Amino acid sequence: MIGLFCFLLAVLGSPFKSKLRLEAENAVLRHQLIALRRRLHGRVRLTNQDRWFLIRLYRWFPSILQVLTIIRPETLVRWHRAGLRCYWRWKSRPLGGRPRIGPELRVLIRRMSIENPLWGAPRIHGELLKLGFAVAQSSVAKYMVKRRGPSSQGWRTFLRNHAPDTAAMDLFVVPTLGFDLLYAYIIVRLDRRELVWINVTPHPTAEWVARQITEAFPWNGAPRYMIRDRDRIYGAVVTRRLRAMGIRDKPTAPASP
Repeated sequence: MIGLFCFLLAVLGSPFKSKLRLEAENAVLRHQLIALRRRLHGRVRLTNQDRWFLIRLYRWFPSILQVLTIIRPETLVRWHRAGLRCYWRWKSRPLGGRPRIGPELRVLIRRMSIENPLWGAPRIHGELLKLGFAVAQSSVAKYMVKRRGPSSQGWRTFLRNHAPDTAAMDLFVVPTLGFDLLYAYIIVRLDRRELVWINVTPHPTAEWVARQITEAFPWNGAPRYMIRDRDRIYGAVVTRRLRAMGIRDKPTAPASP
């Protein structure tokens, strides 16, 4: 009686369903009959093709859960979620790249870095290559023991500690009334902001800058440090002149103002 009542309700509601939905529900019912005919003894044994068919129809028409009889709707939803996990695990698989480093090699890298604190990544990488390990230097640096030493001093600390022995030089452009360009070169002492040297030229060269440094400081009055930017005019001639006068060259970072 209950089955007949359910049949009548399905017949009355069928005109309000779409044709594709009815075809999907009929396909699920026919497939369940085929699975039941394959049963030999005990419970129904569904193959992977059966699961794929039901999951695909469930994704297109979730209403087929109402006509499932040989499995519970929760089981079909669990299959669907398991299939999504397998799919995304397959999509996230590593596609080539560097081979993974074994735990023995990682332990060896850490041991070498601990027992040889003065060795850096290039030295350890070279020793591993001699031992027959094909590993990149970046991987060696990744698995080395990170030492927490005192942080290096910044520019503020450096200037506060060495301002009396530090000078700065710069080269900038000065436009004239006749629309010409003159290049002004200055040297300033940082302790009292004293202007040590200034000169102007229309055609600056590295030799000219080196000569200005020599004229600005006598041999016994040169500063210990010279701060400059990374202008290409400060070439090898300028750096050799600074080194000959006992001045340590301190170029600033490329992005610093």
